Amino acid sequence: MTERKRKIINDPVYGFITIDHPLIFNLISHPYYQRLRRIHQMALAHLVYPGAMHTRFHHSMGAYHLMCSALQELQGKGVQITREEELAAKMAILLHDVGHGPYSHALEHDIIDGVSHEAIGRWLMEDLNHQMKGALSLTLDIFNDRYHKKFLHQLVSSQLDVDRMDYLNRDSFYTGVSEGVIGYDRIIKMLTVHNGELMVEEKGIYSIEKFIVARRLMYWQVYLHKTVLSAENMLVKILCRAKELALKGVELYASPALRFFLYHTITADNFEREPTCLQQFCLLDDYDIMSAIKVWSQHADKVLSLLCNWLINRNLLKCILSNEAISEDAIALLKQQVQEKWGIEGGELDYLVFAGTASLRAYNIIDEKINILFKDGTVKDISSIDNALVSHTLAIPVKKFYICHPKM
Repeated sequence: MTERKRKIINDPVYGFITIDHPLIFNLISHPYYQRLRRIHQMALAHLVYPGAMHTRFHHSMGAYHLMCSALQELQGKGVQITREEELAAKMAILLHDVGHGPYSHALEHDIIDGVSHEAIGRWLMEDLNHQMKGALSLTLDIFNDRYHKKFLHQLVSSQLDVDRMDYLNRDSFYTGVSEGVIGYDRIIKMLTVHNGELMVEEKGIYSIEKFIVARRLMYWQVYLHKTVLSAENMLVKILCRAKELALKGVELYASPALRFFLYHTITADNFEREPTCLQQFCLLDDYDIMSAIKVWSQHADKVLSLLCNWLINRNLLKCILSNEAISEDAIALLKQQVQEKWGIEGGELDYLVFAGTASLRAYNIIDEKINILFKDGTVKDISSIDNALVSHTLAIPVKKFYICHPKM
């Protein structure tokens, strides 16, 4: 007797999410996917917004739910979507974040040399496709924009994809920042396909503008909040310091998976040639990193132990935002004060005093555009519509400079 694989998940944002296909159930049950339960969606933002404890698993399930709604809506409008295409698109959105490492972006380009989560995600999807005997072939084509029905890829990845719709809605829910709330249900109702591309009906213009405004507000209020920037930069500096010490042969506590990446220089070439790299990566999650940081807070290396202690006890570096680049003199003065107070010298001061930039373009007019379909059949990019809010302000990139340093 075959097991009936129809499951419902009670999601605090959307209510019940239904899993009604054995392939989708098998995919969600796979260890690669279950690992997303152990990775925070918003990294260390919970140090500012205590409710932001949701995971990549929550988010990808939410994005899957919105994909189901969007596909149903388009089919209701006469868009031809086969059962195979529908299933493949659902699996593509489920797997869109599978390549994320611990604390989402913290490992990228730090302890793994120049390998993005998108690249790791593709390798994992190819490995899953091999394990599932080719069941993800169409999913890979849609995900990588190789399939002739472009709108299916646009639902997964574009300036108006279900990924963005979910994370804005979900992150605003868990942080309590109401500025991020979007009319996702209305946007989905307004979706249509014209000449094979995803578009929004004319009636949806204001919902799209609200969506773009919400994204900008969430970035400056939450994702690029100065205290969040401080905490996440500290995490990156901790991992960089640990990697530097490890490569010099200094003994560091680490789980076997974390040790693998700390004590070896791993590049994209290693991932492509050595299957063990991918297997070790899949054993890494937030727990490996935080347990190591707790132990490193007692390490003999002063830079590492200071940063780890401060992060654990939320004694975060002071982060100052500025509209102008931070002067070398200001950085030098702060380094001098840190040297006098903690006795740290030379290049090690760069771990405790550093400058950076945070930038955001809420709507990218160069990137794949959000097109509006008018009743007369004309198509216009949202930013080219008369009196549209987007054209005046939101298409202009905003860049802020910051400096982080210990509290004196």
